Amino acid sequence: MRGGGLTDDFLEYLRNYRGRRLTLMEVCGSHTAAIARSGIKSLLSPDIRLISGPGCPVCVCPSGFIDRLTELAKGGSTIVSFGDLLRVPGSELSLNEVKGQGADVRMVYSPLDMTDLAVKEPEKEFVFAAVGFETTIPVYCLLLEETIDRGIKNIRLLTALKTMGPALEFLCRNNEEIDGFIAPGHVSVITGTGMFEDLSDRYGVPFAVTGFSDEELVRGIYGLVRACEKNRAGVYNFYPSVVSKKGNEKALKMMGHYLESGDALWRGMGNIADSGLYLKEEYSAFDAGSRGIDADVKTDLRCCCDRVLIGKMSPDQCPLFMKECTPSSPHGACMVSSEGSCFQYSRI
Repeated sequence: MRGGGLTDDFLEYLRNYRGRRLTLMEVCGSHTAAIARSGIKSLLSPDIRLISGPGCPVCVCPSGFIDRLTELAKGGSTIVSFGDLLRVPGSELSLNEVKGQGADVRMVYSPLDMTDLAVKEPEKEFVFAAVGFETTIPVYCLLLEETIDRGIKNIRLLTALKTMGPALEFLCRNNEEIDGFIAPGHVSVITGTGMFEDLSDRYGVPFAVTGFSDEELVRGIYGLVRACEKNRAGVYNFYPSVVSKKGNEKALKMMGHYLESGDALWRGMGNIADSGLYLKEEYSAFDAGSRGIDADVKTDLRCCCDRVLIGKMSPDQCPLFMKECTPSSPHGACMVSSEGSCFQYSRI
């Protein structure tokens, strides 16, 4: 990784740290990927342990969500999705496997691509597999807005939209090993830092908001370690160029217009109250049956994705890791997505 100036000073400090053993969780899947790419872990003191959290939206989708999509595909709906989700196993089949059986499953790079598809083929019902956190949720709102404005009648959404605050609270309550959090950077742009301030006050743990470059990550980890050393909670914003206290108020207002909160099932964490977002009643005609998905069936009981996602186990401790479970033949969702911790560990 590149250094220079303060970054070198911070790295020197982190390399020679000999305080109490610290466990820091990077929640965001993009942070997991950036940390793996930079080699930062190898530069840290053995007394500083970084673990990955549930910040990969594809990874936390329960198998029931995939099952609902495969049912819709078998019933004749055209399923539209991002590429990673196609390979996530349901209780029986993945979307790729259903596609191999003749179902109409398509990959796009943007949800907004779906409107043109639906207009060109009005006889088909198009269902978008809408997964994501606060970062991508506004884009689905824009899709819905454009669908309504253009009078398109053959688009529906199957949603697995999740909010990070309740998940972080779950981790604060259920994993006492975590001494501090590298807060999800992209999510923070939308939510602002206020959400983390409330959690930090209630649970007494520090949060560092940081970007994704090598220098930003080192600065964030350094700040978090220093806060832990001094037993200081609080939120430390090392990403002020794009993250504010209030967040993106326009995006939050749009989300509040179309969506309402409800309980949601997370892979590895079970049902978390008010952690999901669903289309409001007045927009229910565009919903493909998102509520009530409560199945998360393990197709292989040896798969440890549930424990990896909450930081109870590192990927290389799973008995399947890089043996039966590889990027080309994944057994669990954490090996599917490029933001999944198992996938990133496989590249080290």
